[in-house]
Amino acid sequence: MKYIFLTAALICTIAFTGYAQKAPPSATPVNFSLADCIKYAYEHQDSILNAGLDVKSADYKVKETIGTGLPQVNGSVSFQDFLKPPATVGPNIFVTPINLNAPLIKFPFGAVKYNNTYSLQASQLLFSGTFLVGLQAVKTFKELSQRSLTRTKIETNVSVTKAYYQVLVSNEQIKLLDANIAQLKQQLDQTTQQNKQGFVEKIDVDRLDVQYNNLVTNRDNVARSLILNYEMLKFQMGMPIQQEITLTDKLESVNLDQQVAQNSIDTSFYHNRIEYKLLETNIQLNQLDVKSKKAAYLPTVSLNAGFGEVFQENQFKYLYNNVYPNSYIGLGVNIPIFNGGQRTNQLRQSEISVQKAKNELDNVKNALGLQASAANIMFYNSIQSLNNQKRSRTLAEDVLRVAKIKYAQGVGSSIEVTQAQTELENADNQYIQALYNALISKVDLEKAYARIN
Repeated sequence: MKYIFLTAALICTIAFTGYAQKAPPSATPVNFSLADCIKYAYEHQDSILNAGLDVKSADYKVKETIGTGLPQVNGSVSFQDFLKPPATVGPNIFVTPINLNAPLIKFPFGAVKYNNTYSLQASQLLFSGTFLVGLQAVKTFKELSQRSLTRTKIETNVSVTKAYYQVLVSNEQIKLLDANIAQLKQQLDQTTQQNKQGFVEKIDVDRLDVQYNNLVTNRDNVARSLILNYEMLKFQMGMPIQQEITLTDKLESVNLDQQVAQNSIDTSFYHNRIEYKLLETNIQLNQLDVKSKKAAYLPTVSLNAGFGEVFQENQFKYLYNNVYPNSYIGLGVNIPIFNGGQRTNQLRQSEISVQKAKNELDNVKNALGLQASAANIMFYNSIQSLNNQKRSRTLAEDVLRVAKIKYAQGVGSSIEVTQAQTELENADNQYIQALYNALISKVDLEKAYARIN
């Protein structure tokens, strides 16, 4: 019982950390949707595999506990050769009357030199309160391990989803950078030709050249970061980072138009949170611990039986000529009477543990509500920010387009064009960041309202 409750407490407090399981990578790129990545992680991520092994171990623990209530049979064999048999002493019975106050004498007969014993003992537990409570506890312990597996899957799902979105956003960022680079390259070539023809100054070419080089450098940095993002995704999946994969989902398929007001309608969502369920199971285990302590006041009844054969002889060659069998059957009752108040104090400690677990459950209920409220607000703010950044990017494109027209017509300056180009780049960066924040806040919102299984 003590082992069960200690192990259960450890499961509730230890956070699982996953490491990628090694497998031979394939040379051919494999297509993966988000659902495929999550499914792959469920099958290969070490943290999930270990949590699954914990479930199997808990199942064996149930069988182990049941086994303690089944018949227990033990056999033993012993052989003794007294090199110097121990002496047998007593009152002198060879004289009359026997004087019990006289010195003891050594009898001429003593222990037999050779002794060979075979025995078989069996016992059956008839009644034990702690055993009956233990059966309930191990089943609850198995339920706890299954819920811990669910929790690990949810955490893995969240990690994989966020990593997947990070790759999609990085790819989108590279697309925007490529479009800006192509546009700026065209403008740079046109300005260079105009400079050769004497229509624009050299400083206009240099200004665009600097801006172009900075944009190319930024694009290279993002491309290198994209490689790391892919590796992080594969790590979260439990896939070898050398494996080449291609993501099939598109940003356009991600639904970011959820009605935030609907989220606040559900006020009992916390019952579906795996963290809440784990603590509920922990309370059940603590309550069973209390029952176990109370059951310790009850007597324990067991049935015992045994059978044995003894061979004894002073000369080895006659040892197995005769056998002396023996057998017994008995009933044992262990009645706890007084142990210095240990059972009472242990019971009080267990009752305090139950109350602490209930207090923790109330606190977690409030914490989950706060987390959901925060996730709700963060998602709403991120959607508003994303919409604003979309509009800002559209305006920045229009400003750049007008600036180019004015410059081409000779009514605008190159500085105005450069500034407009810089504003568009800034708008792109802010849009990418807003897009990433919206995707991540969406995942956090789904987790907060227990929509990830």
